[in-house]
Parts: sequence; C-alpha cells; structure tokens
Amino acid sequence: MMKRQLHRMRQLAQTGSLGRTPETAELLGEDLLQVEQRLEPAKRAAHNVHKRLQACLQGQSGADMDKRVKKLPLMALSTTMAESFKELDPDSSMGKALEMSCAIQNQLARILAEFEMTLERDVLQPLSRLSEEELPAILKHKKSLQKLVSDWNSLKGRLTQAAKNSGSSPGLGGPGGHSHATTANKVETLKEEEEELKRKVEQCKDEYLADLYHFATKEDSYANYFIHLLEIQADYHRRSLTSLDTALAELRDNHSQADPSPSMTAAPFSRVYGVSLASHLQELARDIALPIEACVLMLLSEGMQEEGLFRLAAGASVLKRLKQTMASDPCSLEEFCSDPHAVAGALKSYLRELPEPLMTFDLYDDWMRAASLKDPAARLEALGEACHRLPRENLSNLRYLMKFLALLAKEQEVNKMTPGNIAIVLGPNLLWPPEKEGAQHRARGGPLKLYLVDDPLHLPLCARDQAQLDAASVSSIQVVGVVEALIQNADTLFPGDINFNVSGLFSALTPQDKVSDRPASEELPPVAVPTAAATLAPAPASAAPKESLASLGPASPDLVSTGVPAQADLGATTEDSGVPTPPAVPPQPRPRGLASETE
Repeated sequence: MMKRQLHRMRQLAQTGSLGRTPETAELLGEDLLQVEQRLEPAKRAAHNVHKRLQACLQGQSGADMDKRVKKLPLMALSTTMAESFKELDPDSSMGKALEMSCAIQNQLARILAEFEMTLERDVLQPLSRLSEEELPAILKHKKSLQKLVSDWNSLKGRLTQAAKNSGSSPGLGGPGGHSHATTANKVETLKEEEEELKRKVEQCKDEYLADLYHFATKEDSYANYFIHLLEIQADYHRRSLTSLDTALAELRDNHSQADPSPSMTAAPFSRVYGVSLASHLQELARDIALPIEACVLMLLSEGMQEEGLFRLAAGASVLKRLKQTMASDPCSLEEFCSDPHAVAGALKSYLRELPEPLMTFDLYDDWMRAASLKDPAARLEALGEACHRLPRENLSNLRYLMKFLALLAKEQEVNKMTPGNIAIVLGPNLLWPPEKEGAQHRARGGPLKLYLVDDPLHLPLCARDQAQLDAASVSSIQVVGVVEALIQNADTLFPGDINFNVSGLFSALTPQDKVSDRPASEELPPVAVPTAAATLAPAPASAAPKESLASLGPASPDLVSTGVPAQADLGATTEDSGVPTPPAVPPQPRPRGLASETE
C-alpha cells in the first residue's frame, strides 16, 4: 500500500507546470496537448473576471428591475433632489433646474439597472458556468484519466512481475507445486484486472478527448463573452449620453428663457472691467471711470497713510466681491473703505484689464522718446506734449489719477510710497508696449511686467535671447521713469485744482479735506506744455529720503522687482525751485514716422 502511494506521489511530481502529465501525454496528440494546456488559464481568467465584474455592480444582484433601481445610488440622489425641490419655488430658475435634474437622474438610474441586468444575463452567468461548471468538469475528467492511467501502469508492472515469478517456479509434483499453482492463479487474476482497467482507461480517454474537442470548438464563443461585455457597456454609455444631451438642451433652453440677462451672472463686472475706457464712459455717461473715482475717493477717505499701498496684495475673495459690487451696486462700496489694499487692488485691476493702456498705444513711442531725453527741461516738455496728444477721456482720467498719486506721495514718510515706488507698482498698469511688442504679455492677462535683468528666475517667457531681454528691461525702466515724472510734476503738467468727487455719486466717501470745491461740470483746464526754458519742479525740501521697495514687505503678484532706483533720472530737481508754471502751448501736430529710441 505504501509503495503504491509513493509511486503515485512520484507521478504527480513528474507532472509539467502547464498540466502535461506522462499518463495523458502518451494518449493525446500534439494539437490536443496544446488545448489541454489552455484549460487551467482559461478557468482562472473566467473566475477572476467574473469576480471583479460582479464587484462593479451597484444594484442588488439577481433582483428584479424595481428592487434593483431602488438600491442604486443614482435613485437615492434623484429622491434627494425631489425632496429638495418641494422646498423651492417651482417657477424659479433653481427650482426648474433641480426638477429637470431629478428626472434625468431617475432616468439614468433605470438605464443603469437595465445595463446591469443585461450584464448579468449575457456575461456574468456564462462566465460563472464556464469557470464553475464546464471547465471544472473537463479538468475532473482529466484527473480521473490520470488516476486510471496511473493505476493501469501500476497494475501492468505487478502483472509483469507475477509472470516472471511464475516462470521461475518448480514444476508440478515437486515440493513447490502448490506455490506454483498459487502464483499462476494470481497472474490470471491480475490479467483480468488489467483488462478491466484498460477498458476503463479507454472509456475515460474517449470522454476526455470529447471534452477537449468540445472546448476547442467553443473557445471562440467563450471569447465572445468579453466582446459582448464591451458592446453592452457601449450601448449603456450611448443611451446615458443621449439622455443627458437631450435633458441638457432642454434645461439650457428653459434657463436662458427664464434669465434674459445672463451677463449679470456670467460676467458680473463686464460693463466696468475689461471694456475700453471710451465705451465705459459713454455707457455710464461719466467723465471719470467708475473704478478710478470710487477707489480714489475710498483711499482718500481712509487709505492715504496705509504702508505699502498698491504694493501689498489683498485677499482674492474680498477683491472679487469688491469688483462685483463696483459693477452691480456702486453705492454700496462704503463697506470696503476699511480695506485699503483691496481698494488699491481693484484700481490696479481696472487699469491692467483695459484693452488699451490709459496712456494709449499710439503714444507709446512718444512716452519712450520723452524718457530717453537727457536734458530734464526737454524731457518735461516732451512729456507735456505727449499728455496734450492724449484723447480727451484718457487725459481727464490720467490727470485725475496723477493728482491723486501726487497727494499719496506727500504721505511717503508714513506710507513709504515715494513717487518712484508708486511708479514701479503702477507704471506697468498704465503703459505697456503695443501688440507687436507686447502681444505675449497681454496674452497672459496683463501688461508688460518688470523683471530683474540679473535674476534668471524672473525672466519673461518672451525673452528668448539676451537682446530681447535687454530691450524689455530698458522699456520697463523707461515706463517707470515716465510715470514717476508725471507724479512728481503733476501740478506742472496738469495745472489747476480738482474735485475728486466728480460725479457726486460717492458723497459718503468724500474725504474731509477736499482739494478744491471746483464744480463737477467745470471745463478741464488745458495741459501745460513746458517750453525748453522750463525746468522740472523740485521735490519738497522736507521730503524724507525715499524708501526702497524692499522695505515694504512682500510684493503683490502684480509686481516683480525691477532694480530701478527709487530716485529715477526723470525726477531730478534743479536748484531753482521758484520757477512759475509755464504758459500753455497750442497743440502741436505729432511727428510722423517717429522711431522709438529705446530699440
């Protein structure tokens, strides 16, 4: 008995890794051996896919349609929407949208339930039969055949040995006659057993071969299970997408009819931010842009002594809310007076989002030419001529803004914002290159920013070589110089007093110390164009030394340090501080073909 078990273990150890055994290998052809080797992998694949696919089902397995739908998460979502819809006005936009969404979620839940039922019937159940019934039956026949063949081989070995023993025994009549007869009987018995076992092997072999042929002919149909899975999934997604597209089209149509003015929701400050200055002023019948006047009055009210004004960034949520209020209800801006940095950020954002800079593309070369002049008097005269060539609406708003910035600079001992520091922060928002030079900058949502030439981490994306980088840096420095000179010489370039509450709309925001009581409708005074004999107005003798921007804390995202000295060349003063305001000069025609001297 132990010898038989040991022989059986030795046979199992000789079994190949792909299922090929010595017992079955000698009974099968090469083609059937290859089919036999695919049995175990096919069984494992069918079992694993069935298990994972079953886990993907969201409904109750085996349940009917109604029970399955009730258990789906989409139906739970639809039920929640229906309950929430009861609390809303059915005629409101939100009520209609929620009602439509509830219906579509219910429809999607039913489509999903039908998909899962089809999946169970046409894929999961066939895979289960394949992995749990059909292939295990074939493998069972294989094991039975292996055992029978093994037993048959063992029996044949015993029969051979018994025959040998019978041939070597003494003849009849001798002392060993009885033993010889016993051996002969044993041989006959073993022969009978061997014949019976051989018959069983042949029978089991026929059944196993039939199973292998059957499996080989049905392999294509087994592969169709996976193809059918993809077809069912595609049909499910198509039906779901069709339902969603239909519902969305109806929902959008109803929503657009219910809300005839989507501009106030899609772009709440489109009438103020991002439109041209002329269009904005014409639409609102204003002389000064709404954000400029409102922000200036709020800053005059509570922000003039705020350290780092225009440089430190405000909270994004507060800034967004301020801009929305600016467009929808400008009379409710008083609440933002307590956050000067948000107000300054809203003003910078307005200037930056103008399609054309306040100082215009047409005069860009003129500003750059004025900045490149070495003689201070000639430079100031050129700046005055450029101001005079501005369109009336641009000139009015630039004059208004520069008068305010000059007042802000007078508080530099407290707010640390010298004319140079203000120019570094606001200059890129007031003037940037035309499209041919600054298209890449504008494409990224803002004017030309300032960069350190020696800081590779802050290089603009368009500076592909050193020549472009140098040109951009020189242009940025010149812009800062122009704006700083405009601030320092605001009274010379823009003579006369100004009433900052031009529209009279913001009486609650009007500062206590008005600059002038000039009526809002008074004619704008002419821009003074200094002659060649005029000199730049000196800075006040009591002005404190200009602070470096580095001392004002972290910079806002709108500014990258430029390395421009706080005291720019255009701000140089002369020894004679008593030069009277030069008389106005008649408009001069702009020279044609004036090339920029910055190139």
